[in-house]
Amino acid sequence: MTLAGTAVVWCSVVAAVVASQSVTAGSAPTGGHLRVTDSLGDVLAHPAFAGFGRLLLPWDDRRYDTAMPLSNVGSLLPYHTHVAPALVVSSLNRMIDDATAGRTVFYEIYTDAERNAEPSRRNTGLFFFRGKPGAPFAVIAPGGGFAYVGSLHEGFPYAVHISNRGYNAFVLKYRVGLGGRVATEDLAAALSFIVRNAGALGVATTDYSLWGSSAGARMAAAIGSYGTGRYGGLNLPRPSALVLLYTGHSDLASAEPPTFVAVGDRDGIAPPAMMERRVAALRRQGTEVEYRKYRSLGHGFGLGVGTNAEGWIEDAVGFWANHIEQVPQIDDAVAIGARR
Repeated sequence: MTLAGTAVVWCSVVAAVVASQSVTAGSAPTGGHLRVTDSLGDVLAHPAFAGFGRLLLPWDDRRYDTAMPLSNVGSLLPYHTHVAPALVVSSLNRMIDDATAGRTVFYEIYTDAERNAEPSRRNTGLFFFRGKPGAPFAVIAPGGGFAYVGSLHEGFPYAVHISNRGYNAFVLKYRVGLGGRVATEDLAAALSFIVRNAGALGVATTDYSLWGSSAGARMAAAIGSYGTGRYGGLNLPRPSALVLLYTGHSDLASAEPPTFVAVGDRDGIAPPAMMERRVAALRRQGTEVEYRKYRSLGHGFGLGVGTNAEGWIEDAVGFWANHIEQVPQIDDAVAIGARR
């Protein structure tokens, strides 16, 4: 199946989810799939998410209205636009399927001793979306202005798509309210955890990529520039590629990884002109850059389903694949979301 064909299938799947979930609200079956008519409370109480359900949601310091339907999930993400509740729910259901099949979907990145020494580390972890065994991995750092973590919009949907292409994908829940340095330390800790446990996780340790949106892109770019060691992690190789969406990050080092960049032309938080200055600087020093600017879009568009940005993630996966020594071979079943 071609990349374009996969994009069509993905959009068709989302449309089917929307159609199938246009039903009267009611209680979600215990342990079953969620629907857009179900509530935040149904997510938090779902047995697949026992012990970490709160980390799925964006805010650490907020009491949620557990009766709020998932159809209103966009109201929890003030810096984000084009939030698609059906896509959010579909991504959560992917994790439910994996957990039901006996696969671990959440990992702590800090030891008990580290969490006891610094209790804020209890608000961290990795959500794992498996691809092919032994394939390279991506780590995704969603945005949220370092005030919240928008995994529901810029994390889980990305990871589903990446894993369906045969790659392993992790979504990082990092600490918020403590600034970019602490959040980036969590990213370095997450990468170190993955590499230390690569055998058990079934992932390659070479050719990994970092994906970030807005604040998350600042974190990914910092690791790309200066490495994990500067932020308290193992001294690991730099990523084979960066995927950075709508960020005001302007710093760069003397050598940078190949970088895919995307932004909307109406972004008032990360204006295209700011991103274009960094793109030009990267190109002047010889870094390979693929830059996309999409019409009629502001900040935080995520996958951009139904907008001019729809399909950017296919281009980004292809960009990463060009910098991987051995791209995982997938069949059509995997491409459209079959699980092993």
